Amino acid sequence: MLMEETGGADRTITADSLLDAAEQAFLRAEFDVVRPLLQRLRTEFGAPDAFPAAVRYDTLLAALAGRAGNWPEAVRRCPDEPARAKTGVVHSLAVSALRELAREGRHTDTGVAAIVVVLWAYLLHEEDRGDFRALLTERRGAPVPDALWEQGLGQLRARVADLLHALDVRAGRDVLSAWSTAWEAECKDDTVIFADVPTDAGPHALISLEEAAWYLVDYRRGAEFLTAYEARHPEADGWPADLPGHDALTAPLARAIANRGREWALAREWSEALADLDTAVSLGHTLVANERAAVREAGKNVGRSRTGLGDSPVVRIAGLEQAHRLLPGDATLAAELTAVLVAEGQRRALSDPARSRSHFVRALEVTVGDPGARAGLDRHLRADLVKVLDGTYTGGELSVDEVLDLLAREPDCAEARSWLGDHYRDRAVAAAARGRRDEALSAVRESLRYGEPPWSHGGPGVDGLLSDLLVVAARRSGSGTRADLERRVELLHTASAFTPWRPDHFGEDLETALLHLAEHLEATGTPTDVIELFLRDRMQTGISARFDQIVEAAYLNRARARERAGDPGGALRDHACAKRVGAGLPAQGLLFGPGPAPRSPRRAPDEQDTLF
Repeated sequence: MLMEETGGADRTITADSLLDAAEQAFLRAEFDVVRPLLQRLRTEFGAPDAFPAAVRYDTLLAALAGRAGNWPEAVRRCPDEPARAKTGVVHSLAVSALRELAREGRHTDTGVAAIVVVLWAYLLHEEDRGDFRALLTERRGAPVPDALWEQGLGQLRARVADLLHALDVRAGRDVLSAWSTAWEAECKDDTVIFADVPTDAGPHALISLEEAAWYLVDYRRGAEFLTAYEARHPEADGWPADLPGHDALTAPLARAIANRGREWALAREWSEALADLDTAVSLGHTLVANERAAVREAGKNVGRSRTGLGDSPVVRIAGLEQAHRLLPGDATLAAELTAVLVAEGQRRALSDPARSRSHFVRALEVTVGDPGARAGLDRHLRADLVKVLDGTYTGGELSVDEVLDLLAREPDCAEARSWLGDHYRDRAVAAAARGRRDEALSAVRESLRYGEPPWSHGGPGVDGLLSDLLVVAARRSGSGTRADLERRVELLHTASAFTPWRPDHFGEDLETALLHLAEHLEATGTPTDVIELFLRDRMQTGISARFDQIVEAAYLNRARARERAGDPGGALRDHACAKRVGAGLPAQGLLFGPGPAPRSPRRAPDEQDTLF
């Protein structure tokens, strides 16, 4: 849009001409002219909103606000990228902001540090994007020599950096929130965006924690980053994952720790190197070639000294485990870890069998089928088998599969054969006691594969052997509790069922066991307990006078109890049962000692089967 200028028909006014005039007036320090020109621009054309006029316009207003001390307005108007604005205007605003920031007590005011950081980084950029050198040439009236230019840039950068650093130190800010870090990052990567800086901005608003972290890591200041991070998060378990910012800092943190791990490796601090590289990987870092090389070198040397004195197998195993975890496909590390585990397992075989065994187990996990580890475990298993057979073993239950594997490797191992024979015989007894005949007989057949038992009286075949096993188990069972006595009775009863061709072979043992159980129930149980034992039909009346007496007394005692409880019908039935049991007692059996020898078992359908 064009308008004729008053006072001259050939002169026209445009928005650009007004903006040019305002910039020239500012550069001539005619500040009282600048604002009227900008006011006329807004009135006649509206505030510019297109690049580059909008940038030039806002930069002029920011510079004027800065001169007037209106720093909130200066921050709001200052562009993120002052390209195409007059260098002199940018320089003026930058100088004003630097002076304001340096004033005691004013350095925390709104966003002034952002202007200093952005504008001075723009002016002092290595590529001289703002033609700052041209401005100096114009003001000097002569070109600036290269040496003088570089020297001047260095001095200016140092002055800005020193001021920002001094303010950071005074305020106790770490490198993650330092203005000096924001300044350095802006000089490299243009990271400060004014649109993101609130009017009450502090140093944290210039760049994010993630940007600060990546800058520090990328420019070899990872140690400072880690120091600041650890000071912020002294928790033993690291930074809790649910805290704000955790995800953003995980990647640079992992990279910084990995870099530190590689530096530890260069310093031959192998354990520290592996620990850091392991931590980095746990944070999601993927090892690169030189880091993988550091892992291999650390694995080769960790826990070792140059002279061999002071070598630590514990440190070496821990370090090799870390190295193997970091490079699971590395055959050299796997072989070295296996060898160290086997050697340590052998060394601890007598002093610490549990630790020794765990080393051999781990060695087999790392290298399947390793002969040294397998031989070490076999030695431990044979020693355990000997203790079991001697009755001195105090460990956990041995594995049948492990013993079978040992016997497959060493067919002549007497300890394994003997243990397996005992194991299957015990299994046969347990299965028979639960009524699982086929399973019990199968277990007996398995036991025969590992040697004939030293006794066999029960009769021909597997049934006779099983019967013998049950009798032996019954004789070995304890007799102090009701459960022990009950088990003895059931084992002997089951044994008699497996030898029907010799019904009296275990009769005496069974009758004795039943009598002991009945006496125990008489002393500690109830009359009903004795009666229920009698009704199992394990022994007929008339065979043991003492047994019949106990049963008869139990019926009579229960009859009296039912009479007291108001149950005359039940009492009559118990009296009738007691009479029938008593009718089977041998004559004078209670007066002159034990009755005659037990008669052959006989069924009494009119008595025992009908007592209830």
